[in-house]
Amino acid sequence: MPNQETIRSKETLSMINDLILQGVEKISIVMRHSARHFGTDPQMEPFLGLTETGKTYAVEFGQALNQEPGPVFFSSHFGRCIETAYLMDKGYNQRHCRFQGHNTLENALAPFYIRDMQTAFNAFKDLGNDVFLRSWFDKGLAHDMMQDSEEVAEVLANFMRTKLDALEPGRIAICVSHDWNIYPLKEHKLGLNFETHGKIEFLESVVVFEQRGKQYIMNHQQTPKQL
Repeated sequence: MPNQETIRSKETLSMINDLILQGVEKISIVMRHSARHFGTDPQMEPFLGLTETGKTYAVEFGQALNQEPGPVFFSSHFGRCIETAYLMDKGYNQRHCRFQGHNTLENALAPFYIRDMQTAFNAFKDLGNDVFLRSWFDKGLAHDMMQDSEEVAEVLANFMRTKLDALEPGRIAICVSHDWNIYPLKEHKLGLNFETHGKIEFLESVVVFEQRGKQYIMNHQQTPKQL
């Protein structure tokens, strides 16, 4: 697996700040965790944490958030996602001296769609990342190994809608997840295939927001589309 640390925090922060300037009061983002360690044992995946630079990126992201809207943090139960959310919260609190509450774990942000971890890991190694993902999106993988990617996109979109609906005005839901959770959203909800638009980098995000009673989805490569 690649070890490069390409960071999309600036793009994510830019989207948030642009929406705030437009007067958007309810924002929900799902983002990939910060830069991580990689391993070869699929059973160890939940326990692989952030690199030292990854920790720094997470703190800096939290420090870069405006005081308002105040963040509410959610994450996958994988260690690197918990770590990212925790350090973002610490960065925000360090700058603004405001505790926003503890991170909440959410199954929808975890790899719930992997039904057979070992088989999926072996297929990923054999096919390579690009072929594996394209096979998944084109319904070419066994359903007892991977849940249908369109279903996954719908689960994630509904999750983001739910978080948006539950927000008080002036709050932002920051949901820390995995690249494989975000790929289906980009593929099926935004029409952005990874072959053309690239892989999902650390701290890259998809944003859902509400404006004039309607909900929209976007990321830094795509203008808002109504959900």
